[in-house]
Amino acid sequence: MSGAEQAARAEAFRALHAGPGALVMANAWDAMTARMFEQEGFPAIATTSGGVAGALGFRDGEGAPWDEVVGQTERVVRAVSVPVTADIEGGFGATPEAVGHNIGQIVAAGAVGVNLEDSIPGQGGMRAMEDAAARVRAARAAAVAAGVPIFINARVDLFIRHVGEGEAQLAAAIERGRAYLAAGADGIYPIGLRDEPTIKRLCDALGCPININVRAGHPAVAALEALGVRRITTATSLAMLALSVVRDAVRDIRANGRFDLDNPSVTGADMAGFWKR
Repeated sequence: MSGAEQAARAEAFRALHAGPGALVMANAWDAMTARMFEQEGFPAIATTSGGVAGALGFRDGEGAPWDEVVGQTERVVRAVSVPVTADIEGGFGATPEAVGHNIGQIVAAGAVGVNLEDSIPGQGGMRAMEDAAARVRAARAAAVAAGVPIFINARVDLFIRHVGEGEAQLAAAIERGRAYLAAGADGIYPIGLRDEPTIKRLCDALGCPININVRAGHPAVAALEALGVRRITTATSLAMLALSVVRDAVRDIRANGRFDLDNPSVTGADMAGFWKR
């Protein structure tokens, strides 16, 4: 993919956040899942850091070697013809400068968007808002230098980390969101936020694409769109679902000597068909 083609793909990805409906993405963890999601009609692919790390043999929380994350992202990009946005956690760098360097590498792998979170991997605490904003600023500068207008989806982790509560928590999320937007982010990702009135207030306050992650029991697409949500993702839930199905099947084999659950709806021909161009 040429630089011009990648820049055009980045612009197309950015436009998907402008409607008419919310951008819904299933999060892939390897080339095969990305290709399947593309064939099922998703207009863009997001990776999941937890799924990617697990597929590579490491724990989430920046446990996977950065070069292997870049390599997996490149394989996902190569497998599909739609835009790919990469979940790179906190940027895999101790400093904003290191994050900027890594953004250059993930863009070189073909990604046209990234997630950047504002909690500290492996520790659970929040970064200072100024530090997190500086990392967003470095990411934007690196993207500009690469000539690719990537979509930076800045994560606000207050809700998933249970930092604060009620009005104070919402006020802090709005403050962080505004700081990240001012630093060059395009959208805000309040991962773990479930309360519908709070989602609406955050959407109204920030006036940018808000990303909500979902699974069974969460509001449907139409309900989230009515709240103002512009981006909906599955995070790591589909990777966990796939493992759940396989675990149930192998437990049945081990415990009962039966193969009733080893009954896939995807065939060998389907798998081969993923790779037909």
